[in-house]
Amino acid sequence: MYTKRIIPCLDVRDGRVVKGTNFEGVRDVADPVAMARRYNESCADELVFYDITASSDGRALFADVLSAVRAQLERGVSYGAPCEASEVFIPLTVGGGIRTLEDFDRVLKAGADKVSVNSGAIADPSLIGRAAKRYGDQCVVLSMDVKRVNGTFRLFANGGRVDTGIDALAWARAGVEAGAGEAVLNSIDADGVRGGFDLEMLKAFSEVVDVPIVASGGAGKKEDFLELFREVPSVDAGLAASIFHFGEVDIVDLKRFLHDGGIPMRLI
Repeated sequence: MYTKRIIPCLDVRDGRVVKGTNFEGVRDVADPVAMARRYNESCADELVFYDITASSDGRALFADVLSAVRAQLERGVSYGAPCEASEVFIPLTVGGGIRTLEDFDRVLKAGADKVSVNSGAIADPSLIGRAAKRYGDQCVVLSMDVKRVNGTFRLFANGGRVDTGIDALAWARAGVEAGAGEAVLNSIDADGVRGGFDLEMLKAFSEVVDVPIVASGGAGKKEDFLELFREVPSVDAGLAASIFHFGEVDIVDLKRFLHDGGIPMRLI
């Protein structure tokens, strides 16, 4: 049985980790390299980094930050850390401003294992297929910001700021058919409010795609992850930011809690 994954998400702006609510009210949190070290030592299964402004204002990708993070991860964990993970490979997914194959190449060379496409793929849908052909579908992650509009799931772009008018379910299906090997589904309705994952949305998407799904938006406590994996067993991973960043939920404790609840997890 495949283990479920717990993934901290780090939104980066101007070289710093930040966090907001419903994509607004963004505030500074921490240094990304220091935070990556902390998550490496606390048994995180993967890390996701997003440059949250690159797609909207055209800033260059944060390759320098990414390189420093990868170097930190490759150093392993500190002696006595909760998770003796020095021999465990932690994948790193990076997104934000990915518009061309050259962007893929730059990020991968800087240390990314997977590349997340969102606004760039909306502007040029052929990017998904071309990237999958060059780098393999396991490298291409379709990231989607989804919000309910008039009773339908609508796809938003530019960090959740722009309603594209595109049906999100149809876009997910098309993206996977084009070659995306994983989908990160972020509910704008649930993002940052800590009321639990958007189970209705996740169930709908799990019926139209057959690749690993990462649930994002809404986690507020350990029980939200247990509910997620029990209610939507097709979801492969739970992603969160605030509750991990501010120490409200410890990842080691969370994974033990989930394991005790019957959810397969990678433990210490």
